[in-house]
Amino acid sequence: MIDIKFLRENPDAVRENIRKKFQDAKLPLVDEAIRLDAEKRAAQQECEQLKAARNKLSKANGPLYGQLKKADEAQKAELQKQIDENNAKVKADDERRAELEKKQTEAEDKLREIMYVIPNIIDPSVPIGPDDSCNVEVQRFGDPVVPDFEIPHHVDIMQSFDGIDKDSAGRVAGMGFYYLLGDIARLHSACLSYARDFMIDRGFTYYIPPFMIHGDVVKGVMSFKEM
Repeated sequence: MIDIKFLRENPDAVRENIRKKFQDAKLPLVDEAIRLDAEKRAAQQECEQLKAARNKLSKANGPLYGQLKKADEAQKAELQKQIDENNAKVKADDERRAELEKKQTEAEDKLREIMYVIPNIIDPSVPIGPDDSCNVEVQRFGDPVVPDFEIPHHVDIMQSFDGIDKDSAGRVAGMGFYYLLGDIARLHSACLSYARDFMIDRGFTYYIPPFMIHGDVVKGVMSFKEM
C-alpha cells in the first residue's frame, strides 16, 4: 500500500503509475484520497485545538472555585457565572469534538479502503505492458537444451508417482491447488531444506514467521482490483 504522504506530495506520479498499470478507472481515486486525507487532517487539527481550549478552561475554573469559597454573596454570583460559562464552553467543545472524531474516523476508514485499491508504484526498471507478452528478456545464461522427446508437464510427472491429489485440494482451496503426497512431498521438503541451508551458509538468518497474522497486514501487501 502506498504511503499517504507520498500520494499527498506526488499525486501526478501516482496517476501516471495507475496509467502504466492500465487501470485508468482508478484515476478518480487519487483525488478522492487527497480529499479524504485533507478532511481527516482538518478534523484532527480542530480536535486538538478544542482539546487544548478545554484544558485551558478547566484549568481556569480551579482558581475560580477557590475564590468562590472566600467570596461574599455579590462576588459569588459573578464567580459562579464565570464558572458556568466556562463549563458551558467545555460542554460545547466536547460535543463538537465528538462530532469531529466521528468524522475523522469515517474519513480514515474510507481513505484506507481507497489506498488498498490504488496500485503500488512500479519500479522504473519494469517494462510497461498490459500482460506478460510484453515481458523483456534481460539476460540469458547458456544455450537452452531441447530434448528429442516431449517434455511432460510437472503435474503429469507428479501424478505418475501418485504424489498429488488435485480433487481434495480443489474442494479445500479451489482449482489450481493440490496436495503433495509421499515421495513427492518428501522431495518438496528436501528442496526447501537445501534452499534454507544454502542461504544460511551465505550469511542469511533463518526465520520462521507466525502462521497467523492480522488482517490489516494481509491487506497491506495485497493488490485489490476493486473496492
